[in-house]
This record gives sequence, C-alpha cells and structure tokens, in this order.
Amino acid sequence: LPAGARFEQPLPATHNAFVFVYQGALKFDSGCLQPEGRMAILANTPGSDGVRLQASDTPTRAILVAGKPLGEPIAQYGPFVMNTEAELVQAVRDFQAGRLA
Repeated sequence: LPAGARFEQPLPATHNAFVFVYQGALKFDSGCLQPEGRMAILANTPGSDGVRLQASDTPTRAILVAGKPLGEPIAQYGPFVMNTEAELVQAVRDFQAGRLA
C-alpha cells in the first residue's frame, strides 16, 4: 500500500483472520498501529463485515489471511502445529531424525 492508502476487505462472520506486516506499518480503525515484523490477530466482533486497514506514513506491505475455523484441537511448539501433543512429539522427533526433508 502506498503511504496513507486504505484497504478494505469483506470477510464472512464465520471466518477468523490475521495480518502480518512485513514492511512499514498498518493502522487499524481502532487506532492501533501494527509495526513491521508483527502479526495481529483480528477480532471478529458482532456486526463487523470485514477488515479496514490504512498504511502509515510510509509504504506498507502486509499479508491478510482469513478462513473458517476447522473446529479441531491444536497443539503447537515452535513451527510445529498438530492436533494432539502425541502428534507434536512425533513431529519433533521426525524433524530431529531428518525425516521431514
């Protein structure tokens, strides 16, 4: 986004979303400023119909990711995300043994 430019994206009420800023900074309607290198998890408040962002006073680049929740349990450790702790332990073991290459 050019400096000061606005971006709007409709999102279904059933979706969760996050935005990662990889250059510049983003302003949210709430007044919050999200700096470069940071991720913001967006709240899906009742009555909201999407996300509205504005680049700060410098050109800004970011990625917006949204999707319907899977409704499954989550186990996370570092870069590994699985459904159970047992799966997580196995994934780490597989990584350490070089089986994920």
